[in-house]
Amino acid sequence: MFVTDIRKEFYEVVANQRVALLVAPDVDALCACKILQALFHCDQVQYTLVPVTGWQDLGTAFLEHKEQFQYFVLINCGANVDLLEMLQPDDDSVFYICDTHRPVDVVNVYNDTQIKLLIKQDDDLGVPSYDDIFRDDDGDEEGGDSGNESDEGSEPSGKRRRFDEGAVERRIERQRAKREWEARRREILFDYEQYEYHGTSAAMMLFELAWMLTKDTKDMLWWAIIGLTDQLVHDKITRMKYITDVGTMQRHVSRHSHRNEDDENSLSIDCMRISFEYDLRLTLYQHWSLYESICNSCYTSSSFKLWTLNGQKKLQEFLADMGLPLKQVRQKFNSMDMSIKENLRDVIEESSNKYGMKDIRIQTFGVHFGFKNRFLASDMVHATAALLESTEKEDSDNFIKALDALSRSNLERLNSGIELAKKKLVAVQQTVASCICTNLILSQGPFLYCHLMEGTPDVKLFSKPMALTLLCKYLLKAFVCSTRNKRCKMLPLIMAAPKDVEKGTVIVAGIPPESETSDKKNFFGRAFEKAAESTNSRTLHDHFDTSIIELKSEDRSKFLDALITLLS
Repeated sequence: MFVTDIRKEFYEVVANQRVALLVAPDVDALCACKILQALFHCDQVQYTLVPVTGWQDLGTAFLEHKEQFQYFVLINCGANVDLLEMLQPDDDSVFYICDTHRPVDVVNVYNDTQIKLLIKQDDDLGVPSYDDIFRDDDGDEEGGDSGNESDEGSEPSGKRRRFDEGAVERRIERQRAKREWEARRREILFDYEQYEYHGTSAAMMLFELAWMLTKDTKDMLWWAIIGLTDQLVHDKITRMKYITDVGTMQRHVSRHSHRNEDDENSLSIDCMRISFEYDLRLTLYQHWSLYESICNSCYTSSSFKLWTLNGQKKLQEFLADMGLPLKQVRQKFNSMDMSIKENLRDVIEESSNKYGMKDIRIQTFGVHFGFKNRFLASDMVHATAALLESTEKEDSDNFIKALDALSRSNLERLNSGIELAKKKLVAVQQTVASCICTNLILSQGPFLYCHLMEGTPDVKLFSKPMALTLLCKYLLKAFVCSTRNKRCKMLPLIMAAPKDVEKGTVIVAGIPPESETSDKKNFFGRAFEKAAESTNSRTLHDHFDTSIIELKSEDRSKFLDALITLLS
């Protein structure tokens, strides 16, 4: 059931309880978790935080904690499956689900007792009506017909035959109506569940709660902004949805700025200032050199086709056109001459227009911690994601490090995340270049397909879902920019990378076609399930995003053949 008053129906209920907080491994979920932790801290609510990496993990975590807890809060997991069917909880367990995954499972929507959805209903949910998918079978009517047969002896035979014929006809009619209703139900559910997509950021939802409680702080606002930016960076929402949500966040930023004008501490050394700005689509450029940022940002790298000699030449012309000395461009951004930095954005925008990059600027937010530390929201997303999926340490450790990096008191951790993010972006661009130059992207009819072989440089990085999704997005954009085949420009992409060599598994991700106007709806989740079913492929559908699965290497070819047949 949808919670209509998040304050009364959620917060005031859990405020006097012990709560288990189950959090998915993505940046938006971490930001939502930070906001809720701050609120719980404020009101001294007891809670236990449990990171959950997938459905199996969620099941295990629930089993371990169901004895101690009645209330469970699930962040970015749980909305898109029949949760009660999956977890089989006792009748007194209550689940509050704040999840961006759509579509929401219909059983969760219509369960009034144990499932409470903290989900924005003005998102385009399109939930089918109750009567279209649930039906009370009229068992009593069936019984009524058979019951009449016990009176056989008391009726004259001719009358009885006519009565029986009427009963049989009614029964046949009911069965026909039931079959029609079931066929219609399957159709409605198929239309509703066919595509996977994402709704309003979980961090934004919980920030709204903090605002209703009048307990929202600048830190909470900044986390909500990072949660929203994560959806843009990892291509989860449409550009239109992003711009709408940026407008909402901008109003909160203005409100907090006005509040701080009266505050004499707003110029202290540990102050925090958030600003709305039109900044460059150059990843991490303020923490890198401008040259490296241009080379490793998806937008500029694809526009210039930097994997070709011609593209490299074009980049040199672009830098010359801006009148920026190479010495300045190749050194750390912080060390560039102030005179160059002051109007850098305008200079880059002017030259970008000449080179066909009309969207080099994007609406975003920046933050100042104290006087010298400045970060863009996208810097925070890349750094947090890199820490979360770091291949250097174990996963639970990564979760805590990523959570720490979001606190402004832990700039050291954030900076180490930024260094990891740079390595990841370089690896992504090098892999994109090698895939395109060696023609690894094959058209399989209804989709494009690329398989990274064991032994590819940095292949271990891409065994993680966020890194693989980012690689898919960059690779598809680069391919669309470089191919002359118009049909290929309209196709989605499936990518496979080695997951566990010893177990012989690969991780497979599918993304929708590349286009600025794309609705970001992904049909691969359903398609993967059907292809695995029809071929008995050994797959593991354990990720909260259904369009990412694990598959046995030997089953790859039959699985792909089934997908081609299914989608043709």
